[in-house]
Amino acid sequence: MADARTEPTREQVVALLRRAQALAERAMRAGHHPFGALLVAPDHVTVLLEQGNVDSVNHAEAVLAREASRRWGADELWPCTLVTTVEPCAMCAGTQYWAHIGRVIYGMSERDLLALTGSHAENPTLDLPCREVFARGQKDVRVIGPVPEVAAEIAATHRRFWRSR
Repeated sequence: MADARTEPTREQVVALLRRAQALAERAMRAGHHPFGALLVAPDHVTVLLEQGNVDSVNHAEAVLAREASRRWGADELWPCTLVTTVEPCAMCAGTQYWAHIGRVIYGMSERDLLALTGSHAENPTLDLPCREVFARGQKDVRVIGPVPEVAAEIAATHRRFWRSR
């Protein structure tokens, strides 16, 4: 079967990451960790789902991927994109993989988040890039990130949040 996925433009990538960043800011104002995720349709414009972080186990990306899997079939999700402020951790990458979402876009790397949070008890960050998680699977999940145009904005939010904890 031919892969019908198309690639987003750089402008679309940046615009979607800024929308995810607005969700992360909203999650932070609500007292949650500042992570935001979107599920984007194959047109790279239409947002199908939005999710802010819930807690240390219910990350924005994993909650979104589970809900997407509940609503749509694997063939419908494969050409979609999960857009998230920070690179998905191993749990979130695995959930995305099993939900059959064919691409992820992230703004800031997990390694950069680890540099900001250190050994913070609320965020014991794994230094395991999502590309490595996906490489162990049998699906060609595409990865775009980190994205320098928004990484500093996302890092500033995290710096502010984690210093206040």
